Amino acid sequence: MAKDLAKQSLAAAKIIQAEASQAWLPPQEGMKAHGAVVVPPSIVKNTRPYIERIANQVNGAYENGWYDACAVMLRRLIETLIIECFESRGISDRVKGANGDFLPMSDLVTKMLAETSWNLSRTTKLVLPKLKDLGHLSAHSRFYIACRDDMDKVQRDVRVEVQELIMHSGLIK
Repeated sequence: MAKDLAKQSLAAAKIIQAEASQAWLPPQEGMKAHGAVVVPPSIVKNTRPYIERIANQVNGAYENGWYDACAVMLRRLIETLIIECFESRGISDRVKGANGDFLPMSDLVTKMLAETSWNLSRTTKLVLPKLKDLGHLSAHSRFYIACRDDMDKVQRDVRVEVQELIMHSGLIK
């Protein structure tokens, strides 16, 4: 009798564990970041849903202490916004390779800085390569591990950069 009770209890525990692990998963579209430390949601609001979600992931990675993930997602956000800038002017062919794919981040930054269709601020000209390098190190360096200080040092620059690229892209008028 005690043996049957133990088997039944074990079977029930396995069922509860299987159901609980599914119930505790985050929603399919991800969780909302609690803080807006790196990219203020107000500057990406009403742009594109994928831009808002990438910015949310930048903030969520920061608040969870996943600084390499934060830097890589920030790099993705900047890359996306650069492409949006070129697309909004109908000149996206300038940031595509011979195969029709968009260029890698380093080339996108070079093209963005050289493009005369917009007048980039002095800050953007200085900050854009710095943000690219931070994301590049986090994505590709075997030995670099980003820390909170790395993200905190660029926090103001991120807001200025994202806001300027959004304005040049015409996503918010």
